[in-house]
Amino acid sequence: MLDEARPLLDAEQDRGTPTLLATPGAAVLLPLTLAACGGSGGGGESAPPVASAPVPVVQAPITTVQASRFLAQASMGATRPAIEEVVTLGFSRWLDAQFALPRATSHWDWLVAAGYNVQANINNEAGYDVTMWRQAIVEPDQLRQRVGMALLDLLVVGIGGVNLNWKQFAAAAYADVLLDNAFGNFRTLLEAVTTNAAMASFLTFLNNRKANPNTGAVPDENYARELMQLFTLGLYQLNMDGTVRMNGSVPAETYGQADVSGLARVFTGLTLASTDNTTPDRYRQPLTVNPAINETGAASFLGTNVSGGGMAAVRAALDAIFAHSNVPPFVSKQLIQRLVTSNPSPAYVGRVAAMFADNGSGTRGDMKAVIRAILLDPEARGDAALASGTAGRLRDPAARLTGWARFAKVSSPTNAWAFGDTSSQSGRLGQSRGRSPTVFNFFRPGYGPPASAITEAGLVAPEFQITNEQSVVGYVNYMQGLVANGAGDAKPDHADLVARAADAGALVDEINLVLAAGQLSPATVAAIRAAVESAPAPTPTATGNRVPIAMLLTLASPDYLVLR
Repeated sequence: MLDEARPLLDAEQDRGTPTLLATPGAAVLLPLTLAACGGSGGGGESAPPVASAPVPVVQAPITTVQASRFLAQASMGATRPAIEEVVTLGFSRWLDAQFALPRATSHWDWLVAAGYNVQANINNEAGYDVTMWRQAIVEPDQLRQRVGMALLDLLVVGIGGVNLNWKQFAAAAYADVLLDNAFGNFRTLLEAVTTNAAMASFLTFLNNRKANPNTGAVPDENYARELMQLFTLGLYQLNMDGTVRMNGSVPAETYGQADVSGLARVFTGLTLASTDNTTPDRYRQPLTVNPAINETGAASFLGTNVSGGGMAAVRAALDAIFAHSNVPPFVSKQLIQRLVTSNPSPAYVGRVAAMFADNGSGTRGDMKAVIRAILLDPEARGDAALASGTAGRLRDPAARLTGWARFAKVSSPTNAWAFGDTSSQSGRLGQSRGRSPTVFNFFRPGYGPPASAITEAGLVAPEFQITNEQSVVGYVNYMQGLVANGAGDAKPDHADLVARAADAGALVDEINLVLAAGQLSPATVAAIRAAVESAPAPTPTATGNRVPIAMLLTLASPDYLVLR
């Protein structure tokens, strides 16, 4: 059973000088200077410094375990071929290859090609879960998929709160915005999110009207507040390393109610680009401005004044927010939390935030540079975390499913991908991609389990907000069914594992390497191996139970659930 009180997370301290990272086989030349001390107390001159010849330092080749751990952070799940690719290319070149990959197909285009844009689906969500699971599991642009999921945890839209028809298409178009801009610039992403129909519906600023002095009506403030609080700035002013700035003995607030009210005036008049409801196409188009309900007067917020209305005012407001000093540490820390560790040190946050602020070429918000900084940082790639009782993060349930599915070579011949909505805590995962019930996501970045050693240590454990006795049992029971039978025709292919099953040690080692990133302890490996050996080995006519036993026990083990 999962030990839920187990410390998960990185201590809030600097680990010291960053480790040099290089492509395997490359040499890093470190010029060493030796100062020769000489002379007597009688005033003789010191000998001049002597520069040594450069000493080549060769980066050790990446191991399969290191590659698997990297993929656990940078993809929706490791596979044997992916591990070998990382070993061959190295971390940096693998990132380059992923950055260069185009999207195979968008969620929108896949739904259209699969025939979901028929009138029978105008008032339902048919196809949404199908495309979300399919793309995460099978598409080759795995880094984009992983970063897109992290962005969906930050810039939240849940399909259940989208009050539009053709919900599956509206929510799919929003997921496409995140994926299409995952490797672009954060400022561009902010504008695409702001002018997206699903976001406008979810945060209630679609057709938002300017103030009416006759009735006392004021603009809806929902998006203005959440844009600052949850998406970009946070409640309190931050140092570049993510630590909170203090105003005496209390945290310094980032904004006040007047800033929210002022910013809300900017987000008025945004409406759908078309009134044609016979197809979902208008939900793919950016919102336009209806001058009749748009505020053209002055709007003041965060020390900025915007006037004139229209998209020019929206862009000016987004520029002001994007330029705020909180954005680099606020966004960087949350992406680190989603990809690597729940409690990055201030130094780690500072290094990534500095890259967000300036990618080295004067560009702010370069997502490729930020992603590279997160995944290649010494705290992500170093081995110190493996020996720490407080490092890493609890794997979120949706990523556990995709990790298993990718390793198990799950396919769905009919493209049904029948995993469906997995948000039930009692019978499924307690989480489902794109189905957050509120803008606060399934779990908050600052959550810590009450009265736990984690919270007492001043640490956070976001994913524990959806972890309890019911969800643990529901997860294990659900995964037991998937491992054994799949979901509909989305079934695992265990042929490679069955071929190893006669040797229990070889079977468990392979599952440990690919699924668990080599992080099962010797005691856990021994316990799983003993359980596997208690079952008969496969025969020419029967695959036996050894593979499902080894797989399920790994998926249920605390060593797997906590990714370091």
